[in-house]
Amino acid sequence: MSADWPKGVGRHTLDTVDSTNAFGFRLPEVPAWVLAGEQTAGRGRRGRAWSSPPGNFYGSLILTPDDPPERMALRSFVAALALRDALVALTGLPQVFALKWPNDVLLNGGKLSGILLEGQAGRLAVGIGVNLIGAPPAEGVEPQALRPVSLKAETGLHVAPSQLLDRLAPAFALREAQLAADFDTIRRDFLSHAARLGERIVARTMSATYEGVFRTIDASGALLLDTAEGPMLIPAADIFFAERAHASGH
Repeated sequence: MSADWPKGVGRHTLDTVDSTNAFGFRLPEVPAWVLAGEQTAGRGRRGRAWSSPPGNFYGSLILTPDDPPERMALRSFVAALALRDALVALTGLPQVFALKWPNDVLLNGGKLSGILLEGQAGRLAVGIGVNLIGAPPAEGVEPQALRPVSLKAETGLHVAPSQLLDRLAPAFALREAQLAADFDTIRRDFLSHAARLGERIVARTMSATYEGVFRTIDASGALLLDTAEGPMLIPAADIFFAERAHASGH
């Protein structure tokens, strides 16, 4: 473990596993990080399959927070900020990483990672997948979704999963302490790196689609969208970016 590994947090490294979240729920002692070289049943949001080729990062932090469900959900923002912190520290490229509400880390405008929170029997699993060396083919994602990208293809840098975890674990511990003190500072930090803030975006819930200008995130973590019908707070949705208009030159 790295010298600044958070005190009292376990570390489990596996060659292969069904999913790091599922393995974490089976652990006898937590908190702990689980890192796997390969997942055979990785999942994304809403049960979508998560592509898991070797060389990418598949990790989960298992916690037992004594929080109501709405506060547990705020760790989406904690995880995204901690992952960005770790990637910036490893690459020295703060300008290329942005955050897409509520928890995607973007690299050069493409989707670099996925974060999935799951709860079970009093435990919270924060599952994180990062395309370090390879990304799924663009034709495999849903229409209008961001193109998947990998760190190696976009920057030329090769970061091993264990290297990322060495940085991510202490970064998460720092952001977790920040959340314990005050969500508002997490909210402000997230907004300072938020993609398309002040621009038109599309939010799709399970039952409806809304389009409007992304104004801010409120104290509960909900998205505030200025729509044609007026301001709308959206607690959960899939976000799609409208095409930016480009001025034509002569």
